[in-house]
Amino acid sequence: MKHIQRKMMRKLGVGAVALSLLLSTLPAVAADSSDKTILELRLQSGSNTAIVNGQKANITKPYSKSGGLMVPAGVFKKAFNSKIRLAEDNVVKISSGSRIVSLTIGSRTAWVRGHKVTLPAPPEMSSGILMVPLRQVAEGLGGKLEKNGAGIIIRMEAQEEAGTVAEETPNIDNDEGKTQIGNSYYEWSMNYPTGLVIGQGGGDESISTFMDENSAYYMEVHAASQPVPLNADDLLQQLVQSAKETGETVVDRKSFPKAKVPYARVITKDADGVLWENRQYYDNGRLYVIYFSDAKATNYKDLAQYAVLLNSFKTSFNTQDKSIKDLSTVVGGTREAGNPDYGVSLSIPAGWKMDDQRMQYESNDGSSFHMKVTSAPADGKLESWSQQLQKWLSDSFVSTAYEAQKTYPMKVAGVEGLVQEYRYNFGDGWVKQYNVLIQQNGYRYLAEYAVPEKVSKGNDQFNALISSLQIDFQTVASNFGQLEEDDYLTDKTKTVKKTSKAYEYSVNIPRFWTAVSDQFELGDVEYKFTGGRFSIKIDNDQSFELTVSQLKDFYDKQGKNYKNLKVEEVKDVTFAGVPAVSFTFHRVEEGIGYTGHQIVLEHNGKTFTVTTTLNDANNTAVQSNALDSTLNSFMFVK
Repeated sequence: MKHIQRKMMRKLGVGAVALSLLLSTLPAVAADSSDKTILELRLQSGSNTAIVNGQKANITKPYSKSGGLMVPAGVFKKAFNSKIRLAEDNVVKISSGSRIVSLTIGSRTAWVRGHKVTLPAPPEMSSGILMVPLRQVAEGLGGKLEKNGAGIIIRMEAQEEAGTVAEETPNIDNDEGKTQIGNSYYEWSMNYPTGLVIGQGGGDESISTFMDENSAYYMEVHAASQPVPLNADDLLQQLVQSAKETGETVVDRKSFPKAKVPYARVITKDADGVLWENRQYYDNGRLYVIYFSDAKATNYKDLAQYAVLLNSFKTSFNTQDKSIKDLSTVVGGTREAGNPDYGVSLSIPAGWKMDDQRMQYESNDGSSFHMKVTSAPADGKLESWSQQLQKWLSDSFVSTAYEAQKTYPMKVAGVEGLVQEYRYNFGDGWVKQYNVLIQQNGYRYLAEYAVPEKVSKGNDQFNALISSLQIDFQTVASNFGQLEEDDYLTDKTKTVKKTSKAYEYSVNIPRFWTAVSDQFELGDVEYKFTGGRFSIKIDNDQSFELTVSQLKDFYDKQGKNYKNLKVEEVKDVTFAGVPAVSFTFHRVEEGIGYTGHQIVLEHNGKTFTVTTTLNDANNTAVQSNALDSTLNSFMFVK
């Protein structure tokens, strides 16, 4: 259920960022109040102990990445009384007096005192803590670094508060005359109290986060499509069920069926003892969810002090009311997207799921757009690249499941490119795909737009996306060296030998397969490729005989009860030199037919189950030969 998935994201994702920032605002170690007080931080890679102004402090262990040392952002608050603010679009601002360092989570581009710099590694979340590059942030705040045998020392002169910091902090002071805040695209609004800091949200604006500038509270507003109407009791039931599934204790619950917009409310206590007030509203064909917490609350009644703010929430947005600050970036039905590290920007339809880091964008109707940048071979040409893509298509789909339509030149982002049009069908309906090939300055840019043929205006959407695409071709070379090889160019005959010492076997894995889980020493492994999967499951506790018996019983019952499953063969075989039982079946799920094989065998008291699946639409000689070769390469070793 969507609301449960989103709540889990609050626990593990967006909320984790806010929590780390809340923790980072704990009081710093007291320092001398003289004019030239020198503050000092001592730390070292791999140690969770730091010396903050002469006092020991526990911190998240710093670690090295891409030649730089990553440290928890909160150390700058602890040591130097720096301010840390979570702004919009994953931007984190760390300031000391008038000195400001602006970082973007996931991006190597930062702004230090108004100057653009490239970081050795992007800021990232690690176990719920925001980690940032030490040197660039410390020096940007005015610190001086030195190394000794015990690690790194950062010294900084204590800074006085500066008004310019508040001007760059996204709070109410920046929005004179704004007394409400909301999102015009998702149609909601609420009061905008003084001190409310706007945090990061979802890439598609479906999530908005806020926190009090004094860390008094934290809040999220979620909006999602909800085609089935829900009444107040339905909403309450969902909230209670969500709390149970996330391991929270419900301490109060109530539905409000007679409210102008009926809603439900529960107050829960999570595993950390934090009290949350969670609300759900249904209106405008959407489900609105509010998550609100006060880390200092000790009784559920303590949250009543925020009733005015929470009760001000409305499932509407008055575009004529100039007192409302609009968080939406939707203009003309689209919002800006892209990845500055690659110099790519474009306009994505509002409502699409957005992943700017991977440059992957998806619509609920099955349409998608993906951009990938790779290094170009020294002698690579657009025409040869186009031919290689066509070969990949014929290697991956049987002739009845795809159709190459046409290839033609097109000017894209100011340079000449090639467009390939083709269609394919996994069995659940035909999909039209456009591949846009661009090669510039030693790099290749591949844009893929796919749309189910049942979706109208697919061609118009493609033209709109490509017309909006802008690429700064100098950016990649300044941020990257040699990039990964294009997946399409991987030689499908080449393999890599994988060995498990713990389970005493080896197997040759095709290089064109993608690892889902490849920790061979830990047990289960899995790989995927176009239309297929390969996995090895190892059971230390269940016997070979019991596993075979259970599978025989399962296939016998399933084969009789479900017409979409046909058990083709069950037989005794020899696999990897030992007795085994092989199961072969054909199944159809949601229109997609595939053949599966399961081979069960035993070695040194452990039960191995090797499973392969391959879609009918992708059962080409290249794909099936790769599977057969992998199975034949499996052997036990000592």
